[in-house]
Amino acid sequence: MSKYLSHLSHVEINAIDIEESIRFYEKKLGLRVIDRTGDRVFLRCWGDYYKYSVVLRPGDQPGMHLMAWRTNSAEDLEAAAARVDATEYAGQWHEPADGIGRSYIFTGPYGHTMQLYWEVDLFKAEEEYASTYPDRPERRSTVGISPRQLDHVTIASPDVEGFANWYNEVLGFRIMAYAVLPDPEVTFFGVLTTNEKSHDLGILLDASDVPGRVHHYAFWVDTTEQVTEAADVLGENGVPIEFGPGFHGIGEQNFLYFREASGLRIELNSGGYRNYVPDWKPNYWALTDGPNDMFRNTNLPPTMMEAFPPAAAPSATEQGVVPGSEAELAAAAVRVHAN
Repeated sequence: MSKYLSHLSHVEINAIDIEESIRFYEKKLGLRVIDRTGDRVFLRCWGDYYKYSVVLRPGDQPGMHLMAWRTNSAEDLEAAAARVDATEYAGQWHEPADGIGRSYIFTGPYGHTMQLYWEVDLFKAEEEYASTYPDRPERRSTVGISPRQLDHVTIASPDVEGFANWYNEVLGFRIMAYAVLPDPEVTFFGVLTTNEKSHDLGILLDASDVPGRVHHYAFWVDTTEQVTEAADVLGENGVPIEFGPGFHGIGEQNFLYFREASGLRIELNSGGYRNYVPDWKPNYWALTDGPNDMFRNTNLPPTMMEAFPPAAAPSATEQGVVPGSEAELAAAAVRVHAN
């Protein structure tokens, strides 16, 4: 487990049309608006233990503003901030706001912004939404696909192993697995975790020169059947399925991909293994091992190459490279390592 960070707690994303996005997240996904502050909107999954899971903020194109991580203690927050400050990517401290205590925000070497914090209150629903089970923060939702909680973020980076190594060395993320292209041999995918999950941060190779891009973020449901049912519910309510349902090789999760109101990709997961090995070394998966599709019998749609904000050059994917883009991605990797 990470020495410093506990888990991903929320993401803050751009919404092209705030009101349309609210309708999507409430009616189609089943999240609940819990607060509005200025032009930002806070929504929660019924099973998340803190007040909110997703923050919407106005933006003119889909993308991720920041991802927030809770540390393991107040001391770990100070230590993590000091470690980042010792690099060329030093951040800034921020006073308590939005229901969390003092936080540290920095933008890492590949343009992705993280917020780290310790102090936060556990959420307890008002009487209308209270659960009959003491450990649940609120009653199970039955609206839309009703994910239980936020699960992970997968970003795009021009250097997968460089990204993984920096976050491993500076913040203690465990590197769990990589996937490689055969010719030329280029690492196009990697997964990191701060806990026992297979990953709470994924990395895809990005051929663009746009920093800080995100490929998708993900929610979690309890069972495989709920993933299949979600595809049915979304389809019946006019939300196209981009990819899935299926079963990842790396991580061994059931998956489903679709787009939210602004066009940002969302994944729904269930299952997945747990890994408690403190000195785990990442294995390298070949495309023939089935890193994305364990059963190796589905075709990835070309739209899965898109990352956000949009850019002319593509990202790779968890299944590999869509035919026709191999040279562009390989050239991007060569440029990175040449520098």
